[in-house]
Amino acid sequence: MEYVIEMNHITKQFGDFKANDDITLQVKKGEVHALLGENGAGKSTLMSVLFGLYQPEEGEIKINGKTVKINNPNDANELGIGMVHQHFKLVHNFTVLESIVLGRETVKMGVLKMEDARKKVMELSEKYKFKIDPDAYISDITVGMQQRVEILKMLYCDNDILIFDEPTAVLTPQEIQELMKVMKQLVAEGKSIIFITHKLNEIKEVADRCSVLRKGKYIGTINVADTTKEQMSEMMVGRKVNLNVEKTEMNPGDAVLEVRNLTIKSKASKKAAVKNVSFKVRKGEILCVAGIDGNGQSELVYGITGLMPLDSGQVILNGKDITKESIRQKCIDGMAHIPEDRHKDGLVLDYTLQENLVLQTYYTDRFQKHGFLKFDAIREYAKELIKKFDIRSSHGETSIARGMSGGNQQKAIIARELDRNPEIVIAVQPVRGLDVGAIEYIHKQLVAQRDAGKAVLLVSLELDEVMNLSDRIVVMYEGEIVADLNPKEITTEELGLYMAGAKRSVKNEQ
Repeated sequence: MEYVIEMNHITKQFGDFKANDDITLQVKKGEVHALLGENGAGKSTLMSVLFGLYQPEEGEIKINGKTVKINNPNDANELGIGMVHQHFKLVHNFTVLESIVLGRETVKMGVLKMEDARKKVMELSEKYKFKIDPDAYISDITVGMQQRVEILKMLYCDNDILIFDEPTAVLTPQEIQELMKVMKQLVAEGKSIIFITHKLNEIKEVADRCSVLRKGKYIGTINVADTTKEQMSEMMVGRKVNLNVEKTEMNPGDAVLEVRNLTIKSKASKKAAVKNVSFKVRKGEILCVAGIDGNGQSELVYGITGLMPLDSGQVILNGKDITKESIRQKCIDGMAHIPEDRHKDGLVLDYTLQENLVLQTYYTDRFQKHGFLKFDAIREYAKELIKKFDIRSSHGETSIARGMSGGNQQKAIIARELDRNPEIVIAVQPVRGLDVGAIEYIHKQLVAQRDAGKAVLLVSLELDEVMNLSDRIVVMYEGEIVADLNPKEITTEELGLYMAGAKRSVKNEQ
């Protein structure tokens, strides 16, 4: 008996929609088994069945050769299955230590005993070099740290089967390297890992075998060492995918967006998150702000788009000072924003897809008359966008945004923003957590904006994306711009040095 998990002929339906259609997955003990598929292919649903969050309509699950019934996550934990979810399930006003022992507390005479737990957590943290602060509040730590807390939660419960649902979608390149090391270490200790991802480089790096799902169906399982990235992406999308961005020479025009001497205080500390930053984005140009997460890029975008107050400086759009304008007026003036946190700033999760698609235009004559919404017009418009941008969901325009896959939520935001024909598109991590097919599509959309003579301000942590997509790169380090670079003249390694603060070369002539 070599399989630690067998999921045989699993079918999971939501209404008429089959999220998993007769899927079989077999995982060997001590392997990293990657689960690959486009957004909405059914990967997370399948893992939610294994973790007891959903009950399948058909099929059986075997753990170490025995058929089991997993009614809820507590059953899964009893069987040694742990899961790190794509959107972390942590309590924000708990400390790190409280979050890890939640549901596994030691209580004596009705009093919480934390000493042993603290000792075990710190030992685990040392062993995997996690460097966590047990007394920090979840709301105050970075996403990378939150993920470590989720992993410690599984290790604290002594789980042997670990499910990682897109664990790298929110991490910096350095954190991803650390995570890969941890995964290799866990497997060496005899644990088995299911790794959901659509980053082919990562599968090549850590996975032994890989099973591919497409549109809810099982396509096949391959040995990673014997398969090229091109072959994997073709299995996943069902057609050949161009992994390189194709674009013509840039032909820049006048400045569309000008940022002058922007200074923004940090929310977390007294220091400035953005220090006296100035730059211009021109027509027909993709300017990328590169940097390691947490060097002021988020605050810079919040300041420009109006989500955070400025301490000083100006934002000029097509020659007009828009610094103090409302967010709606900035939209009307031609600013589009694809935010980094699609749940917090991009969508109203409990609204339908069609409502989300008109969030910035519902007040125009096209969609309302005398203050009453024209629902037919909204529905028709939503249908057009769904078709044009290939947004997939179980109930089309009436789907609730919360129930859509991350990639399709992202496509909805991009459809809404780009369809308004903006002057400048501010895209922050636009392909975070997307599959190769969707990445190729979104990159094409951004290049099309640039080729139509619009300006694009891209903020990305993915070095490949920065090098592939941008016409010019400015690097932010500790709130300042430390370099203004031409992607054709530098290497990825050099860019990494600027991002880490090891090199500076800023010209003030911008």
